[in-house]
Amino acid sequence: MSLFWIVIRQLAEIEAMAMSKKVITREEWEKKLNDVKIRKEDMNKLVMNFLVTEGYVEAAEKFRMESGTEPDIDLATITDRMAVKKAVQCGNVEDAIEKVNDLNPEILDTNPQLFFHLQQQRLIELIRNGKVEEALEFAQEELAPRGEENQSFLEELERTVALLAFEDVSNCPVGELLDMSQRLKTASEVNAAILTSQSHEKDPKLPSLLKMLIWAQNQLDKKAAYPRINDLSTAKLEDPSV
Repeated sequence: MSLFWIVIRQLAEIEAMAMSKKVITREEWEKKLNDVKIRKEDMNKLVMNFLVTEGYVEAAEKFRMESGTEPDIDLATITDRMAVKKAVQCGNVEDAIEKVNDLNPEILDTNPQLFFHLQQQRLIELIRNGKVEEALEFAQEELAPRGEENQSFLEELERTVALLAFEDVSNCPVGELLDMSQRLKTASEVNAAILTSQSHEKDPKLPSLLKMLIWAQNQLDKKAAYPRINDLSTAKLEDPSV
């Protein structure tokens, strides 16, 4: 049985037990937790999935040797994927596009939205560097034709070009496009596309399970007081307050 369904079943059992809000002692709760059997192999796969998806190639290789858990993709491809991600994060978008095409030309050929966002990021970098004439020429030749074919692309292009109307971008309503967060957003989109092309999940499973834990605790809070995990970094159970 998968870890997902174990969590769901455990929640269902506890909710059935707590028809009215009651206090569950630490002893009762820990007994419940100990009754849930999770294979170490499944836990190791979760860890490997996180390391591979997030691009921690050295940690993934070390974990493979220590645990015997095999990744579901060639670890060498992680290095290439991280090189693309780093290039975008550093503003070297042209280099990133070349690297993506070296990995798999079909990624950009079959994903017009991703290609537009990369080109949009190139425009943002030109504006950031004060290359106004080059930015206008690039927008006209590379992005405007795509905007004519897609309304959402046109709206994004108009937002980006609006940066040129402000000498002080701190007063610009779209000034966040020059923030590091915009680079990270584009880099994340590229990373997800590469993972998808490699038949790998674009998001790691572990954060999803943690979100499920938070949701399950919030649901149970309505019906019972129990030892809950308030700090996910320590996973320490804290006694219920009554």
